[in-house]
Amino acid sequence: MYIGKYYHRVEDKGRVSLPKAFRSKASAWIITRGLDGGLFLFEAEKFTAELEKLEARSFTKKTHRDFIRLMTNEAQEVTPDGNGRVQLPEYLTDFAKIQKDVVVVGSYSYIEMWDRNTYHTYLDEIESRASQIAEEIEN
Repeated sequence: MYIGKYYHRVEDKGRVSLPKAFRSKASAWIITRGLDGGLFLFEAEKFTAELEKLEARSFTKKTHRDFIRLMTNEAQEVTPDGNGRVQLPEYLTDFAKIQKDVVVVGSYSYIEMWDRNTYHTYLDEIESRASQIAEEIEN
């Protein structure tokens, strides 16, 4: 389980340290574009399991094919080095507008990485609707 919020900086070589609390969870990770402006980072096995769920749906549905493309076409396997740093692909940092300051957050079964300013703007927006969001969740 991944929870918490951590602030880091992207190094000159495009690497970012994973929080110590997340490092021992997996030796291989898949990083891909997120859905709300950040990036998703999955344990490799969990990413495979999620794709298997998607693949079980009909490939004749365009929305299914499109979502698989969104999740896989820009995905890349990354392996932390001895200091827990992972190399962020430039095309993904460009997508997420990540420059120097990054927020790494646990989102239960995966990790998200955001540009710090983008994250706080997004968080401010959803926090203003927190009660409404909670009401809309179905049991």
